[in-house]
Amino acid sequence: MPAAVPIATYRLQLTARFGLAKAAAIVPYLKALGISHLYVSPFLKARHGSTHGYDVVDHNALNSELGGEEGLQQLTAALAKSDMGLILDFVPNHMGVHYDDNVWWLDVLEWGRASPYADFFDIDWSLLAHRPAGGVLLPILGTSYGEALERGDIELRYDAAEGSFSAWYYEHRLPITPARYGEILEKVVTEAFARDRPAGWKLIELAARYRGPHNPPRERASALKTELAGIEGAQAIIARGLEAYRPAIGGLGAALSLHGLLERQHYRLAHWRLSASDINYRRFFDINSLAGLRVEDTRTFAAIHRLIGRLIADGQLQGLRLDHIDGLRDPQQYLQRLQRLIGSVRPAQRDRFYIVVEKILAEHEHLPRFNGVAGTTGYEWLNMLSRVLVDGDGLAQLDKIWHRVSGDARPFEEILLAAKRRVLSTILVSEFTVLARLLDRIAAGHYTTRDYAAERLSLALRLFILHFPVYRTYLTASGPSREDRAIIDGAIVKARADWVGADSTIFDVLRDAVTLDLVKPPRAGHSISRVRRFAFKLQQFTGPVMAKALEDTAFYRYHRLLALNEVGGNPAADALSVREFHHHMAHRAETLPHGLTTTATHDTKRGEDARARILALPELAGEWDEAVERWRAINAPLIEAMPAASRPSRAHQYMLYQALLGAWPLTGADHSFVERMQAYVVKAAREAKEQTSWLNPDSLYEEGLTTFVEQLLDRDGSRAFLDLFEPFVSRVALLGALNSLSQLALKLAMPGVPDLYQGTEFWDLSLVDPDNRRPVDFGERIAALSSIGQHTDWVKLADAWQDGRIKLSLMRTLIALRGRAPALFTEGGYRAVDVTGPHRNEVVAFARTNGRDAIIVAVGRLFARATQGGRRWPTDAAWDAALSVESFAPVRSVLGAFGPGVSPCWPIRDLFHALPVAVIEARLRADVRPSRVQESVTA
Repeated sequence: MPAAVPIATYRLQLTARFGLAKAAAIVPYLKALGISHLYVSPFLKARHGSTHGYDVVDHNALNSELGGEEGLQQLTAALAKSDMGLILDFVPNHMGVHYDDNVWWLDVLEWGRASPYADFFDIDWSLLAHRPAGGVLLPILGTSYGEALERGDIELRYDAAEGSFSAWYYEHRLPITPARYGEILEKVVTEAFARDRPAGWKLIELAARYRGPHNPPRERASALKTELAGIEGAQAIIARGLEAYRPAIGGLGAALSLHGLLERQHYRLAHWRLSASDINYRRFFDINSLAGLRVEDTRTFAAIHRLIGRLIADGQLQGLRLDHIDGLRDPQQYLQRLQRLIGSVRPAQRDRFYIVVEKILAEHEHLPRFNGVAGTTGYEWLNMLSRVLVDGDGLAQLDKIWHRVSGDARPFEEILLAAKRRVLSTILVSEFTVLARLLDRIAAGHYTTRDYAAERLSLALRLFILHFPVYRTYLTASGPSREDRAIIDGAIVKARADWVGADSTIFDVLRDAVTLDLVKPPRAGHSISRVRRFAFKLQQFTGPVMAKALEDTAFYRYHRLLALNEVGGNPAADALSVREFHHHMAHRAETLPHGLTTTATHDTKRGEDARARILALPELAGEWDEAVERWRAINAPLIEAMPAASRPSRAHQYMLYQALLGAWPLTGADHSFVERMQAYVVKAAREAKEQTSWLNPDSLYEEGLTTFVEQLLDRDGSRAFLDLFEPFVSRVALLGALNSLSQLALKLAMPGVPDLYQGTEFWDLSLVDPDNRRPVDFGERIAALSSIGQHTDWVKLADAWQDGRIKLSLMRTLIALRGRAPALFTEGGYRAVDVTGPHRNEVVAFARTNGRDAIIVAVGRLFARATQGGRRWPTDAAWDAALSVESFAPVRSVLGAFGPGVSPCWPIRDLFHALPVAVIEARLRADVRPSRVQESVTA
C-alpha cells in the first residue's frame, strides 16, 4: 500500500497524445526514480481537444480522449504493481460551458431558472436587462449581435432525432425553450405551404396543444419532443419552413423573426467584448467559457463528486490536488464535506488520503487550518528557494539598472496598483458591478446608511480592493478570524487614506459589511442574506483581481529580475538570508510538513533551471549592466529601422535579454527556439496590457517584437550580438546549473513533499505555458537513468554536466534516501547547522532528525566567486568554510568520497566532491538531547 504521506510526487500533464495508457507505461521508470505517487492533470471528461483538462464538462465521466475507463484501469493496475499511489488534480470550482457538450449548461439555457441545474451555476439572474424572468448573458459572438444576425451566422436548426430546436452559432448550441415550439411550428408550416398536408396538419395540431408562454411545462416537454420526432414527413416541412428564420433567404423579415424568437429565450447573445461589463455568471477569472459552480449548494457538491467518490471507494485514488480553492464560496465548508465523503466511502483510509490545495500565499501569509489538508501545492517554497539562492547585494544594483534601462522609476507597489486599476476597469468590471450594486442595496435598505450614494459606495469599494494585500480572506457565517480581520482593517486604513471627500464614515459601513459586523447583535435592520452574500462574493472576487493584476499583468511590466516574477512571489522581494531560511523551515516542520514543495508546474512562468540561471545575474550585476548596454547599442539599428509603432519598448528589450539567457539551449539556438521565443514575447506583451493586449491586440507592435527576435537570433545578420551574447550565456548556464543542483538538494531534503514536474529530470529551460507543456521524451530519460548505473561517478557526470544526467542522478539518489528513511523526512525535525569560515555565507546547512537518526545536508550558493564568474566548474578547494557538527557523529556519506572521522568541524572542501552538495547520514551524540526543532544560532 502506498505511503499516506508521499515520498515524492511526479506531475504528468495528460493529453490525447500522452494519455492514461502511456502514463501506465512509464510507471516502472518512475518507480526506479523513487517516486511514490503519480500526480496527474484532470482526467474527467473535458471539452473535446482540451490540452489541459481544466474545462471539465462532466464530472461524472472519464475523458475518453485520454483513454477512459480502460486507460484508468491500466494506470491503476500498473501503479498497484509498483506500490505507488495516484493523486488527481480535481476541479471543483468551475465547468466548461458554451458549445454543445455540457448537458447541465444546455439544460439551464433551455429552461432558465426552472432547470434543476440552475442553482449549480453561480448566475445573477436579475441582472440581464429586458428579461423579466431573468437570463444568462452569452458573450460568444465574434461580431456585433446585429451583424451576426443579419449575416446568418446565427442559424435555427431542427434535430429530427430529438425532436428539438436549437439556435447555433458555429459550434455553440443554444437550445430553444419548448415554450416557443408552438410559434415555431406554426410559422414553419405556413412558410412551407404545408397546411394542407397530413404532416402539416399534425404539426399545427401539436402547436395548438403546446401554444402559450408557459407551455409545455418541463414534465411534458419530453412528450412534445417525442411526438414531434414521430410525425412522418415533419422533417422535410420543417427544413423548408425554417427559411422563415434565415436572413440569407428571407432578408430583414427573417432576421426580425429570428431576433424575436431569440429575445424570448433564457439567454441573450452578445459580442464577446460585453463580457467585461455585462456578464452575469461567475467565471474562472476572465475566461467566458469556464463558469463558476456553487459547490456550497449540497446538491451541486453531491452531483460533481459521484465519480470521485467511486474512485476513492475502489482504491484507485490516494489523493487529490484541489484546483483554485480560492474560487469557492467557503473553502472550509467544502473541505469538511469532502472529508465526510471520503470517510463514508472508505472509512479506513480517511486519515491516509492525501489532499493539497492550490493556494497562493502572500509573503507573510499562512495557510488557514483547513480540515484534512496537508498543505499547498508549494509555490511559497519555490519562491523561498529562489530568494535564499540569490545575491541580495546584486539585487540592489539590479534595481538601479532596471529603473535606468526601462525609464520607469516607479516602485513595484505602484505598478501593481496600476495593474489592479486596469483589471477592475476592464476584464473584471462586470463582477465588480455586481458587488457594487449589492453594496448599494445593503446601504439603501437601512435608515442609518441610506444616505450614502451608490457612486461613493462604489468608489470606496474600489479603493478597498485596490489596497487588499492578499488573494482572499476566509470568513465564515460567524465572521472573520483574527488574522482576516487584521487584513481587512489594514486595507480599510489604506483605502481611507486615499479617500477624497467628507463622507469617510462610508468605510465604517464597508468594513462592517465585509466582516459581517453589520448584521451581528445588537445591530438589526440590515438584510442578513444580502450582507452575507456580499461578503462571500467579495472573497471570491479579490482572488481573481490579485491574480490577473499581479501574475498576469504586473509580472510582465516589472523586469528587475525575471526569476522573482514567479507565481506566489513578489518581483520586488529582497534576498532571504540563510538565518531567515532556517526560521521558515523550522516553522514548516512544526506546522505543515506534508505539503508539496515545487520548483516547476504547468503554471510557472519559466522552467526551474531557466529561473536558476537568471538568479545568477545579481552576482554578475556589473558585468550584466555593461553587457546589456553593449547589446542595446549593437541592436539599436534593428530597432531604429522599424516603424515607430512597431519598435519594442526598452522594457521589453530588457525582458527579452533575460528570457534568452534563461531559455538558451545548451546545444545552441535553432529555428524552433526562435519560434518559441517569438510566441513568448507576444504573450508577455499582451499580458502586460500596455502596447498590446489580449482584448485589443496591436498587430504592428507584435510584428515588431517577433521581427526583432528573428533578427536578433539570425546567425548571419546578428553575428556581432551573438558573438558577445553566447559567451555570457555560457557562463550564466554554468552558474545556473550549480544553482539548480543546490535547489534540487534543498527541495528533496527540506521539510515538505518534493513534487517533480514532468521532464525536469534534465535541465528545464522552458518558458511560460504552453511552452512548459511540450511533450517529454521519456525514452531518453529512461536510457539516461540506465546509463548512470547504480554506482554514480560524480566526477564523470560533472565533466558532462550539460547533458543533464548529473541532475537526474542527484534526484534519484536523494529520493532513494527519502525512501529508505521516510519517517525522518515526513515526521522528522529540522536543525540549522552553523557554518564557519570566510565563505560561510556561500553555504546553507541543516540537519533533518528523528530521534537520534539524522541526515546532514549542505549546499552551495552564490557561485560566482567559486567558479571565477562562471568560467569553470568549482574545485573541492574553492570553499574556505566548515560545518560545526559537534552534536553529530557521522555514519556515511550518501554522495561518497568523505571520511569525516570524529571531528566536530567538517571542512566544506572535504564535503563538496564534484557536486556543490553534501548529504551525510549521522547520529545525534549520546550526550545531546533530541528535539524536534532547533533554529539557527549564528548562520
